Amino acid sequence: MQYFKPAEPDAFAGDAMPCAHDGVFHLFYLLDRGHHRSLGGLGGHQWAHASTRDLVHWEHHPLAIPITEPWEGSICTGSTFVHRGVFYGFYATRHRDHKQVLDLAISQDGIHFTKQAPTPMASPGTHTSPYHYRDPCVFHDPATGQFHMLVTAMQATPELEGYGGYLAHLSSPDLRRWEEGEPGLLSPYPGAPECPDLFEWNGWTYLLFSHGLTTHYRMIRTPPVGTPVLPAAWMRPAVDILDSPRAAVMKTAPFGAGRRIGVAWIGTREGDRDGGAFQWGGHLLFRELVQHPNGTLGTRFPPEMIPASGDVLASPRIALTEGVAYGEGTRGSFDLTAPRRIAAGALLDLPQDLHIKVRVIPAPHTAEFGLRLRGTGNFSGGYMLRFRPHTGTVSLHDVELSAVDGIDRPFDLDIIAQGGIIDVSIDGRRCLVNRLPEQDGSCLFCYCQEGQVRFEGLEVRPLLTP
Repeated sequence: MQYFKPAEPDAFAGDAMPCAHDGVFHLFYLLDRGHHRSLGGLGGHQWAHASTRDLVHWEHHPLAIPITEPWEGSICTGSTFVHRGVFYGFYATRHRDHKQVLDLAISQDGIHFTKQAPTPMASPGTHTSPYHYRDPCVFHDPATGQFHMLVTAMQATPELEGYGGYLAHLSSPDLRRWEEGEPGLLSPYPGAPECPDLFEWNGWTYLLFSHGLTTHYRMIRTPPVGTPVLPAAWMRPAVDILDSPRAAVMKTAPFGAGRRIGVAWIGTREGDRDGGAFQWGGHLLFRELVQHPNGTLGTRFPPEMIPASGDVLASPRIALTEGVAYGEGTRGSFDLTAPRRIAAGALLDLPQDLHIKVRVIPAPHTAEFGLRLRGTGNFSGGYMLRFRPHTGTVSLHDVELSAVDGIDRPFDLDIIAQGGIIDVSIDGRRCLVNRLPEQDGSCLFCYCQEGQVRFEGLEVRPLLTP
């Protein structure tokens, strides 16, 4: 399921809504056709469903919540909440006039859902834009027995044009009757904060939400049971983007002992060109969340979901400049020394779909180093993966991570190149993904600028066809 999309050429995966219950990881996601253009731009989305017990073997189920009524323009993002063995599927309905309301479907087995009356279950108030009321996220307060819901919302008349987004906060005694209270989050960004996800993990409470499809988060030490969390109490971490900008709309669920799995999607490029605009909907993207000692979050590849690969390739290695030494064999190293300019070496005759693993050991004060993937000729073409320790930035072609700690010290690098997706895990704690479909060179270049770096134990394996 890593990098999965539906089989039909015009079908794509959109927002994911994972849910865990009784050892089963349920993945509900929006089935998209035509990149949000179905039904005259309403979306025409429906809830698709797959489930697993081990993240390896998956079962695909019939549509969980389909479009069944003439007024339904889209079954939008929501969340599934399990209470006393019953699955409550909360979702937003986009009507044919583009207005949005909240609805509910329930299931006894987590597979077959029945829409519930009355519809709508909840509607925006007079001070809320009727075109921004979606993405319900439900949780429970065991101290009071109350249920709570966070909902994407937008003020009808904001103080500043384009701003005024917030998470509406509703409460209920029974998961059916909902009353709106004070906001759960006031957004500092333009637009509405979308697809909230609230969870407690190892003494911290986290709130995820998306802006421009990029997932952000806030955090707070988990307060005593029954203590309300006010909007001003949320702390913004120094790096508040979870994963990377291309990992769209990540939501999470627990898996196994103490683990948490996030699921996002990466969009396709218009015209299948590197410079093409990203379109809504694409391939699913799975991450395992990492919790750092200070409570901040990172991500890494779930080990069970790394695509299968073959034996390490014994590809030819060459030096392209002075200052390059390399070890022979399938797990050889590249040592690059460039006191003033640049040093580069290459692995040749590689297939397109690869799994690359390497230990990167930079010398102090090295200005820049990295890899050029799917390159051609004499260090041309392909996609640059750049590490700049002095600024703490890592970039892959036209997307960048900031404040990446530890790239001035030895770290492990894990890269998956499959189809048009290039996915990077940095030391098992930060990830960077991009869709780069155009270049198809067979060279992997290693380089260093103004400094010294060792690429140790460089392994390149071909991905196996599923």
